[in-house]
Amino acid sequence: MNDGKVTVGRTAGLFLGAAVLRLALFTLFPGLPDLLTGRVEVSTPVTSFKRLQEGLFLYNHNVSPYEGGVYHQAPLFLPLFALLPSFATLPIFTYLLYIAVDLLSANALLKIADSREAGSSALFTSPRRDKRWSGFIVAALFLLNPFTIATCIGRPTSVFTTCAILHAIAKAIAGAPFTAMVALSFASYLSLYPLLLLPPLLLLAYDRRKQATKTTPFAFTVTHIGIVIGVHAILFGMSYLLTDYSWEFLPSTYGIQLTLQDLTPNVGLWWYFFVEMFDSFRSFFLAVFWLHLSAYVGGLTIRIRRQPLAVMTLLLGIFAIFKPYPSISDTSLFLALIPLFRHVFPLMRYTFLVTAIIIYCCFLGPAFYHLWIYAGSGNANFFYAITLVWGLGLSLLVCDLTFAVLRDEWEVERPEMVGKEIRQI
Repeated sequence: MNDGKVTVGRTAGLFLGAAVLRLALFTLFPGLPDLLTGRVEVSTPVTSFKRLQEGLFLYNHNVSPYEGGVYHQAPLFLPLFALLPSFATLPIFTYLLYIAVDLLSANALLKIADSREAGSSALFTSPRRDKRWSGFIVAALFLLNPFTIATCIGRPTSVFTTCAILHAIAKAIAGAPFTAMVALSFASYLSLYPLLLLPPLLLLAYDRRKQATKTTPFAFTVTHIGIVIGVHAILFGMSYLLTDYSWEFLPSTYGIQLTLQDLTPNVGLWWYFFVEMFDSFRSFFLAVFWLHLSAYVGGLTIRIRRQPLAVMTLLLGIFAIFKPYPSISDTSLFLALIPLFRHVFPLMRYTFLVTAIIIYCCFLGPAFYHLWIYAGSGNANFFYAITLVWGLGLSLLVCDLTFAVLRDEWEVERPEMVGKEIRQI
């Protein structure tokens, strides 16, 4: 009982400390939020807080927020932020909203960690499962991650997607598949790409369903896909009513991600490629890029069927590299889930190299962007080159984690191979 009180007290202290830190950065450095909001590493055309403010201004003046081609976010953000006092006069309420979302994300992550799903799923138990970090440590790593803090201060709407994804995973593990599907539907409504997490989330929810519930895998899948479709229909219907009986939000919100109409620089790989692309080949390569992004879902889900949480972690890492408009918010979500797999850290081989690459890019990325945009002594190749290195570092991390998870499974199947060297050919 005393241990439980201590744990609750430590968690409350962590959450309070994280909230105070964020609030201090907001208030003591009043220029920092606007500085980070304008950074391409933090904000993208589909998550930018500045673009949200423009859309909100049009919405409050009874003009369609999608008129000027600037606002590319979900319509339901507009009434949410319209309920808050004006950001220009009382920004504290907006700050508190973003802080609360971060804390909700951390709470969901804490529950995921304490469930021990990463080391002991319904179909696989790792022999290294006792080498784990508590939910407190995992939540602390998330809340104190510089990428997470910068994202909160920069106020992109991607924090809401992160929160919805983490709650979908937490609810699936807790045996609440309906709530998990609703949370994933909200995440995909806000950002589109989380819909690709549906197959592994269905497997996780099925594995963790209440044993009293007797249903076949096919019936379970059809039922919960129906829930996702139903929730999307409700959200789209509300958006249709909100935009004065217009479907214009569909091409403005989701079409821009599918067709990459806005080529604003970001930390991803798409923008420069399509800047240089001839229009006659654009449609073909759009299809190729989207096929490449979605192709990992089936393969990973089938190959690592016994560990659906590992599949979702790897997919989120892949999305942080290859989605159309990535930011450090996507990276912070991926990095938040990696500590769940503390038990396979000894099997990872490139930890130092990946850490060095990420630190290298954190310093040179802003420098190269400054040389290109402000100093005029560089060009787009400077910044794109460092985004390629950034993508390389994250790719190595995804591959290394994949190797460690598969090696862990393999050593259970082949105990005689424990500790022996593997050569990849």
